[in-house]
Amino acid sequence: MKRTALKVGLLAASLTLALAAHAQTPAPAASAAKKVLAAKIVKLQQPGIDLVARQLVEQPVMQILQQANIVMQQRVAPDRRQAVAADIQADARKYAEELGPLVRDKASKLAPGILQPMLEEKFTEEELKQIIAIIESPVNRKYQAMGPELQRALGQKLVEEMKPAIEPRFKALAQSVQGRLQPATGASAPTNGK
Repeated sequence: MKRTALKVGLLAASLTLALAAHAQTPAPAASAAKKVLAAKIVKLQQPGIDLVARQLVEQPVMQILQQANIVMQQRVAPDRRQAVAADIQADARKYAEELGPLVRDKASKLAPGILQPMLEEKFTEEELKQIIAIIESPVNRKYQAMGPELQRALGQKLVEEMKPAIEPRFKALAQSVQGRLQPATGASAPTNGK
């Protein structure tokens, strides 16, 4: 699923950059049929558009949560960490719940104006029909539905095969990091600004 999300994100970024590059040169007017076909493709891609919007909201939240966890380990007393973490999670959830629909709605409104002209410019009417046929094909839908299962199977096998190589290295890294984070002993210990 993450791979699909990455592909959708890269596609959206590529489309945005391509539009900016081509915005300076006027394209010939597309036929009414091409406009209808391009609009249909954008509509069929709505789940991907929603995914781009969700990632735009969730990615910074995940970064903040990771940073907060690190800071919390350093600055929050152990007996308060669980409560503070719950409060931070609630704030993050509220942020995502409030901003998510706004970003999704904006992405849905922007997508036709950005994506349709690009599709109309880059593809012939016949190619647009073929794209729609691919997207709507039962085989494609079946394949897309199987995506999480395929990723899970690969992930499980990869973990199984790589665990002997990863585990000792990960433990060594964790010990190294932990050792570097230990307070200095003796005269070189920090004095908290005094």
